[in-house]
Amino acid sequence: MQDLTTGSLVRHLFATAGFMLFTMIFQTLYFLADLYWMGRLGKEAVAAVGVAGNFTFVVLALTQMLGVGTTTLVSHAVGRKDPDGARRIFNQAQSLSLLAGALFLVIGLAVTPAYSRAFAADEATAALVRQFLWWFIPAMALQFALIAVSSALRGLGDFKPGMIAGSSSVVLNMALAPVLIFGWGTGVAMGVAGAGAASVVAVAVAVTWLYFYAERPGSILRLRRDEMVPDAGTWKRLLGIGLPAGVEFGLIAVYMGVVYVLSQPFGAAAQAGFGIGQRVGQAAFMPVVALGFAVAPVAGQNFGAGRGDRVRATFRTAAQLALSGMAMLVLIFQLFPAAMIRVFSTDPAVVAVGEEYLRIVSWNYMAAGLVFVMSSMFQAMGNTRPSLVTSVIRIIIVAVPSILLSRLPDFRLTWVWYLTVVSVFLQMTIGLWLLRREFRLRLDGMPVAPMAQTSGA
Repeated sequence: MQDLTTGSLVRHLFATAGFMLFTMIFQTLYFLADLYWMGRLGKEAVAAVGVAGNFTFVVLALTQMLGVGTTTLVSHAVGRKDPDGARRIFNQAQSLSLLAGALFLVIGLAVTPAYSRAFAADEATAALVRQFLWWFIPAMALQFALIAVSSALRGLGDFKPGMIAGSSSVVLNMALAPVLIFGWGTGVAMGVAGAGAASVVAVAVAVTWLYFYAERPGSILRLRRDEMVPDAGTWKRLLGIGLPAGVEFGLIAVYMGVVYVLSQPFGAAAQAGFGIGQRVGQAAFMPVVALGFAVAPVAGQNFGAGRGDRVRATFRTAAQLALSGMAMLVLIFQLFPAAMIRVFSTDPAVVAVGEEYLRIVSWNYMAAGLVFVMSSMFQAMGNTRPSLVTSVIRIIIVAVPSILLSRLPDFRLTWVWYLTVVSVFLQMTIGLWLLRREFRLRLDGMPVAPMAQTSGA
């Protein structure tokens, strides 16, 4: 357990973000390697994995409901110096994760046929979507348990085990994927299904290791059956904090779904181009995502300890780091968008769509980085509703006009990309106003820590 309520905030943010970024780099390498192998199978395979990948955001939405609430409540307990309370939250999160994972597995497999038909551009792509999801959905179901453990550890300020489990599982996944996809050494080529099968094995190994870690001698997060008995009050607290954050990620799935439906008339090449562009942008965005994951426990522990000035200082420091990093990313994507797409596909139509997507959407990256930091600040203070409000506004601004414009005979996908940029800047503006209000309501009156503890020195 690490005390984040004293010492340099810059050091805490870099240390905790560094662990997360290390894991996310491996995760990013897995996503890009997976995309690379799919590119060897053709644009239909790339499009299929992109369409199926929308399920990932559904899982992110559901696991965020669990993970955000767990990190927040555990960090508050740590800030209050209440290890027994942190352990009880941990055990309740485990029982909730087991139920949620089982329900997702059953429902996900049941809707796979209808989902593939609804979003794929053609029947060949739809068949590949089904092949991938039959294996990938069980892997995603295991994510619930993985998130329940790693989120509790983040609340403690203990990022190392999550880093080890995440990076090791990604390495295993990357090693298994081409073997199963192409049948290297086995003679049994599974195609796109092989990528999903590799994910099942890798996530199962990571979950098993994390549970063993939680049971190590001296751990305050030890599993206790009596504390895993579902408690309605604790589940309500977990989901009350996590639900708005989960819906935020669910809205990303809505956005992705809208784009894939609108891109159907443009064929598999358009869906593949968008899928590659979105994955490349998502991969490049990992540093600010890691920073956001660091913000929640750092600000959360200080909020639990009543250190309002350090909560504010955490936001200022993280915002500066996010803006500077995203400015460099915008420059790269303006200069070399096509080169990034060609790594995964040389099909001219695919490259054209992906290049346009990256060149236009990258203009919102600085605003999006600030939005992500603000979302983590709301999580740290235990009120994620403001983030939900701004996310709903953003999706409405993109989805409604896009659907209406798609009825025009000269409709182009670039119109959706421009609407995306406008919506994120509006989300940032409203979010900043709401965060200032939240600071005033929740932090005014808290004691001021000594300057040496609040500064980044």
